[in-house]
Amino acid sequence: MPDDPAPDAQNPAPDAETPPADDAASAIQGLTVDTLVQVMPLLPQDRAAVFLPHLVATLQEFDISTSLRVAAFLAQIAHESAQLKHLEEILNYSANGLLNTWPKRFTPETANAYARQPERIANLVYGGRGGNGDEASGDGWRYRGRGLIQLTFRDNYRRAGEALGLPIEDQPDTVATPEIGSRSAGLYWKDNGLNTPADAGEFEKITRRINGGLAGQPERLAFYEKAKQVLGI
Repeated sequence: MPDDPAPDAQNPAPDAETPPADDAASAIQGLTVDTLVQVMPLLPQDRAAVFLPHLVATLQEFDISTSLRVAAFLAQIAHESAQLKHLEEILNYSANGLLNTWPKRFTPETANAYARQPERIANLVYGGRGGNGDEASGDGWRYRGRGLIQLTFRDNYRRAGEALGLPIEDQPDTVATPEIGSRSAGLYWKDNGLNTPADAGEFEKITRRINGGLAGQPERLAFYEKAKQVLGI
């Protein structure tokens, strides 16, 4: 995550109008194992088959229901999860990686001391904010980024759990499962009003809302164009 990222938690935003039922049904029914693999060519078919029912349920639950919405959602989660490979934040940073990612939180000396120690890194960079206890509490590691759109910080786990009706604050590892990792991403999408820019084709706005900037935008755009092609847009 970038230095001092904005909280992940959901700040409800106005969303787009619900599309006609036939349009919504067509867009969601068009999502198949083959669709996922065409959009994400590094995704094995067996893994696509595991994710498919959870993604379909998420699209239905959070009204990600037009072809443009589905294309934008698939593109963003493809980048965020390395084509559904990773549902948990990778924190195995080198010293240089720490200095580049969190320049306000590391000096060359501390970066060398923390390098290649994911748990220590998480406890330092996420400790003492977002409802997490201090570095010694272990909350930074306990509530590190998980899900297809990463959920980070204890407060955000609590809010997402309340919204989804799940005890994920007490069971944070469940957010790294296909079902809950998909639903938490759908919740983020809904609460941040991302159907509206998706309907308008404003893909850059979606990236900025998820990332806080435009990191990885060329790859995100490549996934988006492929998803639109596969979905017949």
